[in-house]
Amino acid sequence: MKTYITSESVTEGHPDKICDQISDAILDKLIAQDPNSRVAVETLVTTGSVHVAGEVTTEGFVDIHQTVRETLKRIGYNDPEFGMDYEDAGVWVSIHSQSPDISRGVDEKTNGDEKEQGAGDQGMMYGFACNETPELMPMPIIFAHKLAKALADFRKSGAFNHGLGPDGKTQVTVEYENGKPKRIDTVVIAQQHKKQVSENKLRKEIYKKVIVPTCGKLIDKQTKIHINATGRFVIGGPEGDTGLTGRKIIVDSYGGVGRVGGGCFSGKDPSKVDRSGAYIARHIAKNIVAAKLADKCEIQISYAIGVARPVSVHIDCFNTNKVPEEKIRQVVLETFDLRPKAIIQYLDLKKPIYEKTASYGHFGRAGFSWEKTDKAGELRRKAGLAN
Repeated sequence: MKTYITSESVTEGHPDKICDQISDAILDKLIAQDPNSRVAVETLVTTGSVHVAGEVTTEGFVDIHQTVRETLKRIGYNDPEFGMDYEDAGVWVSIHSQSPDISRGVDEKTNGDEKEQGAGDQGMMYGFACNETPELMPMPIIFAHKLAKALADFRKSGAFNHGLGPDGKTQVTVEYENGKPKRIDTVVIAQQHKKQVSENKLRKEIYKKVIVPTCGKLIDKQTKIHINATGRFVIGGPEGDTGLTGRKIIVDSYGGVGRVGGGCFSGKDPSKVDRSGAYIARHIAKNIVAAKLADKCEIQISYAIGVARPVSVHIDCFNTNKVPEEKIRQVVLETFDLRPKAIIQYLDLKKPIYEKTASYGHFGRAGFSWEKTDKAGELRRKAGLAN
C-alpha cells in the first residue's frame, strides 16, 4: 500500500524565522552574561520595522537595537529590494520584568532540594523519533530542512550576481510503501529574487545545484518539481509577509509527523518547559528508538505551573515496540529525572546555544545535547533485551 506524507521548511530569511532568530539572539546574549536569566521575548517584523516585546528578569544587559541589526545583517537583509535593510529598519522595544506570580512558582524550593524548581507554565510537550533516517527523524522534514539549508547556501554563494533574496521555502512529499519511505514524490521550492533574475535560468540552477545534490537517488523521472510555481517571487521577506516568533512550530519540530505541544521554543529560557520539556522528550524518544525498543516512538510529558514533577508521562510506539509500552515507560521514569531543574542540568541548557536552533529545525541536527543517544544501551539493559 502506498501513502504520501509532506513536510515543509523555510530558510533563515523567512519572516517568521527572522523573528525566531532575533528572539533567540537576545536570549543568548543574556544567558552568556547571566545563566539564570528569565527570558520570554517575542518579535514581530513587517515592512521596514521590527517590534520586540516580552518579559525579562536578568543581571545581564543586551543592546536590543544592535542585536536586531546584527541578526538582520547576518541573515542577509542588506538591500531594501528584499523588503528589509538592517541599517534603516525601525526597531521598537517594549520589555518588562517577569510576573512575580510566575517567578514565585519557578523559584520556590521544597525540602531543601534545588531540583524542586517548579515548571514555568502548565502544558504538554511531545518528543518523537523513528528509524526512517540516520537522524532518527521522519524523512519528509529532514529533506525539507536539507533543501532549505542548501537553498540558503546557494543564495549566499553569490549566484545570479547576488540577485537572490533571503526569503525561501521548501516542501517535500515522500512516498511510503507499507509504511517504509521509498522515494521523493514531489519537491516544492520558492526562492526570492530581484526583478532582473531570469525565472527559467533560476529554475534550472536550483534543480541542478540544490535539488539534485541534496535529494540524490531519492528523486527520479517521475518526481514532480515545482520551483517558483507562481512565475516570480520578487516581493518577499517582511515586505511580503508579517513575521512572528513561534509561528513555525511544525517546521521547528517534526514536520507534522508526530504531535506538538501548545508552546513554541524560540525566545524562551530553559526554565520554560515549552522548550526544555520538548528537548528532553525528543532525547528520550530518540534513545528509545536508538535502543531498538521500538521503530517509532512518541512521548508526551505534561506539567502544572509551579510544580516540579510532571503530572503525566505517556509513551506511544504505534505498535512497533519490542517490549510492552508500560515497561518502556517504567524504564524511562527510572532513567530520566523529568523535573525542570534536573532537565536543565542534564542537557546543559544554560548556555548561549539557542540562536543556532532557530532555523532548520530544533531536532535531527548534530551538536545539541538532546540529540545524543548515550542512554540507549542503559535503556536496552533495563528493558531486559540483550545488547
